[in-house]
Amino acid sequence: MKVVIFCGGLGMRLREYSESVPKPMVPVGYRPILWHVMRYYAHFGHKEFVLCLGYKGDSIKKYFLEYDETVSNDFILSGNGKKVDLLASDIDDWKITFVDTGLSSNIGSRLKAVQPYLSGEEMFLANYSDGVSDLPLPAMVDFMKKRPESVACFAGVAPYASYHLVSLEDDGRVRSIRHVKDCGMRINGGYFVLRPEIFEWMKPGEELVQEPFQRLAAAGKLLSYKYDGFWACMDTFKDKQLLEDLYTRGQVPWEVWKNHSPDAAR
Repeated sequence: MKVVIFCGGLGMRLREYSESVPKPMVPVGYRPILWHVMRYYAHFGHKEFVLCLGYKGDSIKKYFLEYDETVSNDFILSGNGKKVDLLASDIDDWKITFVDTGLSSNIGSRLKAVQPYLSGEEMFLANYSDGVSDLPLPAMVDFMKKRPESVACFAGVAPYASYHLVSLEDDGRVRSIRHVKDCGMRINGGYFVLRPEIFEWMKPGEELVQEPFQRLAAAGKLLSYKYDGFWACMDTFKDKQLLEDLYTRGQVPWEVWKNHSPDAAR
């Protein structure tokens, strides 16, 4: 299946980086978070990508045009430093389509802009490009396949925030107070499985989740795959520091290509 990745946002809450590079290019370790997301999908055999570009899209193009395999792969250097023999490769079998989807377009408009590149797909995958997880993708895809009436499915993950939810009476008295993790609530993790019918539920200019998903939910055609494993989103500078700390300590659960085989999550 093809993988659509939304790479065009401004990333205003990561302004320390977004003034020089787009949010998907903010690094975690030696590679940008976009690479980590793409590497995740490639591990499960999905190596055809459609990148929805926008803000500083040229830097994403340049990164892949000048991609250096030696950064993340072992190699042998010989010939007085002139010959490089790679012992492994990341992207040699990837196919990446770069599409300018507008500087200020929302997610729905970006998805609509790449519709021609999804012709013939029975289902396709999509991602926000800023979240990493060890989500068992084959299981999520099978979950969608077994429900042919469904049009869209997203990963429903548990929020990792440390705040409390408060329920109040009209006069301000507290009815209840519970930690967000104890409320059974889930959030959209940004990992999607979609059927082409999604475009029939979208109107020009609409955000993907806000309007089309609401219609699909009302019609009983929207699914959420519950997942309680590792998930983290690089939305703020604090999030970036958390991921970098995990990477530095070698606690990198989202690197499924190192942790287990492609079929381990089936």
